Amino acid sequence: MGTSPDLFAAVRIDLARLLAAWRDLAFDRPMDEYAARGWQPASTPARLAYWLWSAVGAVLIAVGYPFVVLGFWIRYVAHQLDRIVTGLGVLVIVGVVALVWGGLSALAWNRLPTAGFRAVLAASVVATVSVGLCWAFARHRSRALTLIFAYPFGVAAVFLPPVTAALFSPTLGNVVLPGSTSLAAWLLDNVLGVAGLAATIRAQFDLAGFAFVGMWFGFAVPIGWALGLLVTLADTVRPQEREPRRR
Repeated sequence: MGTSPDLFAAVRIDLARLLAAWRDLAFDRPMDEYAARGWQPASTPARLAYWLWSAVGAVLIAVGYPFVVLGFWIRYVAHQLDRIVTGLGVLVIVGVVALVWGGLSALAWNRLPTAGFRAVLAASVVATVSVGLCWAFARHRSRALTLIFAYPFGVAAVFLPPVTAALFSPTLGNVVLPGSTSLAAWLLDNVLGVAGLAATIRAQFDLAGFAFVGMWFGFAVPIGWALGLLVTLADTVRPQEREPRRR
């Protein structure tokens, strides 16, 4: 990460580029970057339109740029995780995840009741499989596969283990499952209550058992896509050179 002066300089460059790109959507400015600085149309009506268009762009950029910054941060974290996986190897990473959860499952075998052991074991399987699938789709270096599949499975690796464990652990279930039910009801009433969609979902699906896992995997998909889109937005504003993949 850069120092504060470097960071502010980078932000200023980003904002200037975004505003220039916005102006280019409606006005035919000089292609040369130096000649385009300070350029404006010759006629008074065109200048007014130019500055009005610039003002609208400045407002939109001010609203949207925080999302770009969030995309920078997500990209940085994803890049660091990718370096760790590349350095250690995916088998090592998946093996560590499986070892950690397997160790917890072994401890749960003697120290927890059957329901608790099943909870830990189910969570270990979900976490290990999700991490493996996330890597499998990300390794191809395809933006489409990474956006559509890798990010959702990465989010699923965080969401699904505690939800899966809650199905078998009464203690955890008393916290996670009622909250999940309340969240689902709120979404149906306030987000999906369009054209009778909420009524159809309530009639066709019963939120019980592994339906909670399906529900949270359904949440992982749009959340993962949103994270991926933020990274794509960051790459568009400030492209990052991709390092050659080690073999």
